[in-house]
Amino acid sequence: MSETTAPVTSLTADASTTQVASAKSVSARGRRARIALRALQVVLALFYGFASALPKLIAHPSAVESFDKMGWGSAGMYTIGLLELAGGVALLIPVLQSVAAVALSALMVGAFVVQVTVFDGQYAATPLILIVPLTLIAWARRGHNADLLRLLRRRA
Repeated sequence: MSETTAPVTSLTADASTTQVASAKSVSARGRRARIALRALQVVLALFYGFASALPKLIAHPSAVESFDKMGWGSAGMYTIGLLELAGGVALLIPVLQSVAAVALSALMVGAFVVQVTVFDGQYAATPLILIVPLTLIAWARRGHNADLLRLLRRRA
């Protein structure tokens, strides 16, 4: 009788050890995924803040020329620059991350349309490429939308 109970006890111990190891693996993977997503958000925030918004906000000659060609002038240039800067900053604020990613994606759709219609598609791939990580951030951080909604309702 002791021969039949020993293997069952051993299997139970092995199964619980496997479950604990599996839980640690999932936890480690989840932690790495959160870190990678946060790093992506920081990189995109830096891109939107410095590489995209800053030239518009300081009226760099290349930005001025582009907006003049579109017929939007300096008002359009400063407006787009401010929207990009606000979106980049909002990517770093937990409660605004998902909304910022959606808003920046919408801005990139507009940028794609402008690139195709005004600039003959010369850099049309750039906004499309940026939409991919923004969509990932919007989806992964969608849980924060409920927190934002609660904050807005509390203030109203």
